[in-house]
Amino acid sequence: MDIETLKQKMKEANYVYDDNLITTLFVAISLDRPLLIEGEAGVGKTEVAKVVAAALGRDLIRMQCYEGLDESKTLYEWNYQKQLLSIQVNMGKNDDDTLTKSLFSDEYLLERPLLQSIRSEEPVVLLIDEIDKADEEFEAFLLELLSDFQVSVPEVGTIKAKTKPFVVLTSNRARPISDALRRRCAYLYIEYPSMEKEMEILRSRVPHVDDRLCVQIVQAVQDLRHNEAILKKPSVAESLDWAEALHALGVRELTPDLIRSTVGFVLKNNEDITTLNEVLDAAEEEPEPTEEYARRHEGCGCDHEDGHCEHHENGDHCEHHHENGQHCEHHTNGECCEHHKEEYRDGHLHTEDLDHDRH
Repeated sequence: MDIETLKQKMKEANYVYDDNLITTLFVAISLDRPLLIEGEAGVGKTEVAKVVAAALGRDLIRMQCYEGLDESKTLYEWNYQKQLLSIQVNMGKNDDDTLTKSLFSDEYLLERPLLQSIRSEEPVVLLIDEIDKADEEFEAFLLELLSDFQVSVPEVGTIKAKTKPFVVLTSNRARPISDALRRRCAYLYIEYPSMEKEMEILRSRVPHVDDRLCVQIVQAVQDLRHNEAILKKPSVAESLDWAEALHALGVRELTPDLIRSTVGFVLKNNEDITTLNEVLDAAEEEPEPTEEYARRHEGCGCDHEDGHCEHHENGDHCEHHHENGQHCEHHTNGECCEHHKEEYRDGHLHTEDLDHDRH
């Protein structure tokens, strides 16, 4: 498979990628090297493995990691119930050694994801999801698999891979991954998407959602990510969930009330929801500028985004502005102003030669 074919497969799967992702993925596949993908939860790490499996036409075998996971739960188990039944049936028919050997054959072996992936007759994609949740001891065990693609089963011996799987490991960085494991992998980090990329993702994944609503959703999510008070930043997965929820309600425009009623689809803890509600309440309490305020300040050159004019204090009229709202380029503290042409003559201030009305 060449890189252009891979790009086409990614597009067919509606996966929005960048040059770094597609290049790293293509080289890892070409070299048959494990790929370690890190990033925040929900940015599309697991989806990469699914898309690769579809692109390569392979089955996907997924192993979800968790605390306390050990090799026995990821390699194999013996079918104890079937073994006990066989003992009862064959007791007295065979000698003990023959019976014992028969109990530890493939007939009674239950393959778990790791063993299943290397004993498969056809190559597969093996997804080791959230490796950072597993213990360091299990991570060390993986080194044997990723180095030689063989595992040791005490009752059977060493089992070598029939076919070599393409391995994808994901990590949310809950704990550091060892350098030894990193060296055996190609590495990819997926960041939160930019606004433009996230819009592309929404258009690709939820094309039925109104485009204007998608823009508002993406802007709101981007604002939440940049808010330092939000502890658990919403990811792409939350953006997609929120879009689907609002579409199900028949919504075409995002309002503060709708944000409050559907916030559970984008924020996943009460502290963040409380923070968002406080932000919305503060925004609603902020008064809108009046028409008179806007008229008096029109053309003064000040930044009024926060409702404050740098030439005014407490909203009062300032001598720095004319009645028509135009800015007057004069000096403070009674110094000469080119518009006023004020001057002292005979010890008195004369202002009869004004170019325009006094302030």
